[in-house]
Amino acid sequence: MPVIKCVVESGSDIYTDGWKSYDALAVYGYNHKKVKHTENEFVNGNNHINGVESFWSWSKRRLAKFNGVPKDRFGINLLECEWRFNHRKNLEKFLKQLIL
Repeated sequence: MPVIKCVVESGSDIYTDGWKSYDALAVYGYNHKKVKHTENEFVNGNNHINGVESFWSWSKRRLAKFNGVPKDRFGINLLECEWRFNHRKNLEKFLKQLIL
């Protein structure tokens, strides 16, 4: 919880799975939206965590190619993963524009 409190502004929407420790998010003033995977719930209205699960899956596969990332470089590597993930559908077009 300390990491979330340092990085995420109180009153923000936070989408999680049903892990018990996340229940305290509401106490700290967050709008906690969750799905309960343990009850085979993966979507609850507009609430789901498919996007973040997709990103982490993609990032772990990408970073595994490096056989580990030093702690002091993890943040910058994760930012690169974020950029590549968000531009994965038009990356080739973007790179061609840089070259030409």
